[in-house]
Amino acid sequence: MISGDERLPLYQRLRDELSTRIAEQHWRAGEAIPSEAELAKHYEVSIGTVRKAIDSLVKEGMIERLHGKGTYVRRARFNASLFRFFRMQNLAGERRIPEGRVLRMELTEAPSIVISNLKLAPGTQAINISRLRLFDGNPMLAESIWLPHDRFAPLLALKPSEFPDLLYPMYEQRFGQVIASAKESLTAEAVGPLHARLLQIEAGSPVMVIERLALGFDQHPIEWRLSRGPASEFRYHVEIR
Repeated sequence: MISGDERLPLYQRLRDELSTRIAEQHWRAGEAIPSEAELAKHYEVSIGTVRKAIDSLVKEGMIERLHGKGTYVRRARFNASLFRFFRMQNLAGERRIPEGRVLRMELTEAPSIVISNLKLAPGTQAINISRLRLFDGNPMLAESIWLPHDRFAPLLALKPSEFPDLLYPMYEQRFGQVIASAKESLTAEAVGPLHARLLQIEAGSPVMVIERLALGFDQHPIEWRLSRGPASEFRYHVEIR
């Protein structure tokens, strides 16, 4: 039987049930969910009800249909984000993931902006990671990454050399925290002395700041980060169809 508020349409209650099971990783990112027929039989509803629930989750980006294969829990693809904002191609025009170099990691009381973004209780401790992204050995981005301590406590035992260039796969594989979506905003500022030194540019030079809030399937915040890069390397690319 399907739980939930019986005043809601049946397909909506089924959508909520499936969404909860995905958020709890009953079906993991990249895995197929049962067929519409199997779901209809399991929940004792019509194929039409299942289809409407699945359609809703597809529109929300939680799952995706692959022609001839089935319906899968969608794995968010973030690699293209940096390429959308910064020129990260070698002389041959090849795109490569920049090197990630962890400079510092500490457990500290979360400042108010982190508490607000990660929805933490006042006075909660959070993990702060200072990281530099390099492309062909040249500093490209200076990042400040914040994570809730209760979800990532074992992270503090890692050495800087143990961090991969891409953090989200590590979040999933080692801590069971799946990044399903993210919200990004873009602003510009004059760089301060600390980030100017990291990026090897003059203090006061213009930099672009990418603020990203990464969310789980349940839409609860998992990570908040600020990435600063030289405005001279900035680009913006979008396809309009």
